Amino acid sequence: MAFLQSYCESNSSISRTWLDGGISPCFYFTLVPTILLTIAFFLGTVHCIFYQKYGTAMEPKFIPRSRLYGLQLALSALLLVQFVFGLVWRAATAAELPGYAVLYGGFSVLAWAWAVALLRVERRRALVMDRTRGHSAALLLFWALAFSAENLAFVSWYSPRWWWGLEDEQHQVQFALWLLRYAASGLLFFIGLRAPGLPRRPYMLLINEDERDVENSGQVHEPRLHFTEENQSTWQGFTKKVRLLVPYMWPRGSVFLQMLVLFCLGLLGVERAINVFVPIYYKNIVNDLTDRKSWRTVATTVCVYVLLKFLQGGGAGASGFVSNLRSFLWIRVQQFTNRVVQVRLFAHLHSLSLRWHLGRKTGDVLRSIDRGTSSINSLLSYIVFSIFPTIADIVISIIYFITYFNAWFGLIVFVCMTLYLTLTIIITEWRTKYRRDMNLQDNNAKSKAVDSLLNFETVKYYNAESYEVGRFEGAILKYQASEWKTQASLAFLNQTQNLIIGSGLLAGSLLCAYFVTEGKFQGSAAVLGGGLNSRLTLALICFPGRMIQNSFIDMESMFQLFEEEEEVKDAVNAGNLLYQLGKIEFENVYFSYVDGKEILKDVSFTVLPGQTVALVGQSGSGKSTIIRLLFRFYDVQGGCIRIDGQDISKVKQVSLRAHIGVVPQDTVLFNDTIRDNIRYGRISASDREVEEAAVAADIHDKITTFPEGYDTQVGERGLKLSGGEKQRVAIARTILKAPQIILLDEATSALDTQTERNIQASLAKVCTNRTTVVVAHSRPDSGGERRAHEELLLKGGLYADMWLKQQQVQDSDSSSDTETKDRKSEKLQPPATSAGH
Repeated sequence: MAFLQSYCESNSSISRTWLDGGISPCFYFTLVPTILLTIAFFLGTVHCIFYQKYGTAMEPKFIPRSRLYGLQLALSALLLVQFVFGLVWRAATAAELPGYAVLYGGFSVLAWAWAVALLRVERRRALVMDRTRGHSAALLLFWALAFSAENLAFVSWYSPRWWWGLEDEQHQVQFALWLLRYAASGLLFFIGLRAPGLPRRPYMLLINEDERDVENSGQVHEPRLHFTEENQSTWQGFTKKVRLLVPYMWPRGSVFLQMLVLFCLGLLGVERAINVFVPIYYKNIVNDLTDRKSWRTVATTVCVYVLLKFLQGGGAGASGFVSNLRSFLWIRVQQFTNRVVQVRLFAHLHSLSLRWHLGRKTGDVLRSIDRGTSSINSLLSYIVFSIFPTIADIVISIIYFITYFNAWFGLIVFVCMTLYLTLTIIITEWRTKYRRDMNLQDNNAKSKAVDSLLNFETVKYYNAESYEVGRFEGAILKYQASEWKTQASLAFLNQTQNLIIGSGLLAGSLLCAYFVTEGKFQGSAAVLGGGLNSRLTLALICFPGRMIQNSFIDMESMFQLFEEEEEVKDAVNAGNLLYQLGKIEFENVYFSYVDGKEILKDVSFTVLPGQTVALVGQSGSGKSTIIRLLFRFYDVQGGCIRIDGQDISKVKQVSLRAHIGVVPQDTVLFNDTIRDNIRYGRISASDREVEEAAVAADIHDKITTFPEGYDTQVGERGLKLSGGEKQRVAIARTILKAPQIILLDEATSALDTQTERNIQASLAKVCTNRTTVVVAHSRPDSGGERRAHEELLLKGGLYADMWLKQQQVQDSDSSSDTETKDRKSEKLQPPATSAGH
């Protein structure tokens, strides 16, 4: 049984921090538990008071079940048991039990017990006004300092007062307990960053969403852009983001690019070695000159040093030969990444449903794509060529300082590195909300600009130029306000980093100068230390924590685009549509865009092969919806749609749409030539086939009157053409496709009477022996009718009334045309004389 004789061990004092080549155990095991208990007690107490006063008990359904949370509790309990066991074991086996060992065990037990209590409070209660996610700063700081303290023990690796040598059973047990503490505290810190036992979203937001879901579970789908919480950590979902990045990091299918990647990584290793040898050879030059070595020896050393500097470069390896060569070779890999990202995202956007595209903001989406693709390139470069090299430089510097100088230099580097990285991450997390808001305002400004330019004619119609310019300027001002906050917080971060680096450099330089003046080091050692300090400083400055976080922020909108799911998907093992005759069947079809407002209710009808069916009804009655369902822009919510007896939801969309041609009511053309717009119906069509389709659509003669003919540019969305011309181009495009089933959604709504008659004649030829569904509008009415044309005329009612009005309009148009021709012929004759005039 040990007896408590003194606070510190023999030949030791708490005032002596450095003893026998390491940190004094008395000083270390007094300082660490005191700091941890102070943080746990004071910050934890404030934390608990806030949670009790301003928090609310969370409903069990919102608390996630997590095995990692159970692991957090288990690790904390294990550490508690370890501290108790270590104290009891040492008291039972050691001849002398120093007072600091009792303080270390007791304070550590209290600190970790308080941390467990904080963990359970956060699990059960939530702050009402808290919009952040994850553990509190008190817990994260506690775990971070506990893990850092265990790492600090490495500084005393060569000290005989510590247990690294495993000289006896007592040292072996203490080393085993340290391993347990190291692993447990490290796991707690890294698991704590993910906060597995807490809701993934702010608690009040979850409650509000739950209430909205209960009140109305069927809201119209909107594109999920900019729904990221303002204070959400960019490291949230880090594993998922990395999984998305991995395919772009390794260029599959290209052995040449893969070899380039490996070669660039090899050059990265060469750079690390060069960074070590540059200060060493500089020190050798000083030694050679001091020792008055021969000219040949000095010249050789100088040449090797200059060669290494040439390979390294002048600043942070950015302008050295090796770095430039690596950057040059990496261009191909970067281009591959950029191409793959954009192509995959573009293909994904085209796979999304019509519902999503109707609600999107084009400027928003385009800006998100631009920022996202550029940020992926930047992020991959940062991860491969900045993070790993920086960590390697730091580790090499610490090892070299401890080995060549002493542990004090290693301690300075370690403390400087820890403070630098910790404060960089904390401040960068704090300024995340400014960067997100800046991106949001940037998207808003670009959206307003794109929307205004696309609606140029409307702006002119209402003399709204000043209004649009004012709106755009207001959006720019909001963006600049957010940009100022982002830049100001960046300046604060840079100043903090400079302060830490300057303090570490000052401490290292003063210590090195002291040892030189005391005769413990040579003057060349100061040169070596200065060179390593400079290289370490550059490594820390180049650590891309801020850039990585900015890249993650810039990628968030793009990741959300990738997360958008296809509403209409091909069924598993879906086959091609086997077209036979073209029989269309709607059987008890139900559909609604919004829950509670059915557009189609128990709709059933059949279109026989080669038959033409007109869908007549008021606006909003679901006529165009039937066209969209048949084309599978949406899937029915009840019933079934069949073509030749095959359920269209069970066949591939591509094969279905290959047999269907659509002439929409609102025609939008690509900003390309008329020829290419018509050829879009069948890309492989020849120029002659394109012109034949234009003749059938009654637009060929009009095209030939244009100066550039078929090579005429139609402008953005076809604005250079009239409404009738655009619609006839769309009809020609469908004619060129030569589909077996034709869907006409008010195909002649934008045409004059004569052109409409010509187009109807052309469409009649095209629709011959083809199943056709035609959409037409009528005045509002409460009922619906479904019969043959002659039967509906005899019955009277809506259809007969509409037909009569249509005939009257056509007769009126014919009379107007005849009168116009008569007037024209009269104008050509000499005026008659009359006595009455």
